[in-house]
Amino acid sequence: MTLTLEGVSKRVGAATHIHDVHLTLEGGSLNVLLGATLSGKTSLMRLMAGLDTPTSGRALIDGEDVTGRPVQRRSVAMVYQQFINYPSLTVYENIASPLRVSGLPRNEIDMRVRDAAKLLKLEPYLDRKPLNLSGGQQQRTAIARALVKRADLVLLDEPLANLDYKLREELREELPRVFAASGAIFVYATTEPSEALLLGGNTATLFEGRVTQFGPTPQIYRHPRDLITARVFSDPPLNTLKVTKANGSATMSTGGLIPATGALSAVPDGEYTVGFRAHHLTLDPAGADEIAIPSVVSIAEITGSESYVHLDASEHRLVALVPGVRRLEPKSRVTAYLDPRHLFLFDVDGRLAAAGPASKAA
Repeated sequence: MTLTLEGVSKRVGAATHIHDVHLTLEGGSLNVLLGATLSGKTSLMRLMAGLDTPTSGRALIDGEDVTGRPVQRRSVAMVYQQFINYPSLTVYENIASPLRVSGLPRNEIDMRVRDAAKLLKLEPYLDRKPLNLSGGQQQRTAIARALVKRADLVLLDEPLANLDYKLREELREELPRVFAASGAIFVYATTEPSEALLLGGNTATLFEGRVTQFGPTPQIYRHPRDLITARVFSDPPLNTLKVTKANGSATMSTGGLIPATGALSAVPDGEYTVGFRAHHLTLDPAGADEIAIPSVVSIAEITGSESYVHLDASEHRLVALVPGVRRLEPKSRVTAYLDPRHLFLFDVDGRLAAAGPASKAA
């Protein structure tokens, strides 16, 4: 199965929720919709499913126009962040419910239910009703109900947000394999760049209802085509500075001249925005070519094996992700160091002008 969206837009009153989306999703593929809350992920999934009809454009399945075909006549399964189960039915009957509607034989239903329950660690709870389950167990029941349908298109709208960390990690590894083996198109919405990287497959970055880029997940992460995409795919937020290149050197908006090396060597003189991720900003110098940025500590957040250090550099707020526990007092002065090989360089229109060689493998 192939799902194609051709110039799909969705307007509600005066507001445009989805802008001119062109996407092609292939059977057996994992596709992540990555964007902040209200970026359009759920709206786009509803258009894919046939729950909503686009205002303009069309949806095709294997080349056939299905724009007006309702969800009941499509092979679709959908799971939301907020679990939806039938409170009067046991876990077993909740999972089996779409199969009974389809009229499958009893032995086939039992096999599918028990396979899904095993995958999602629900076997001890099959005789319980949802109100006797934890929130995570209820969400697993909803996911299992989607799995047993063996639909051609499976849409998961932040489905693991309510699960504990260990189970999230297990399912992130297991779900792509399950759907790839089934030949289904797997669409997974998330607000977390780290989750997109863990899942792999393809990623579509969304911003204000627009798909800014679509392709293999590592490629989008390492080579965003514009500043918006780079920001969508960065958590903590992408660090940005202004830089002006002239006569073989460059002036940073934090002050001081630097050599025009790395990405700066590949662009003509002019004004640019420099972008770099938190883990590429360090407080410990490692090489002679690093750019020194005098800074003042705003706050240091210790997460365990790493620390987020928020810095004020001139008029800029930067974030460094550094290894270990760094107890830095607010308002203390430090020097941050940036390797120019990890820079993204964007022109005045926000398009990627150049990327440092290390950024393509980071």
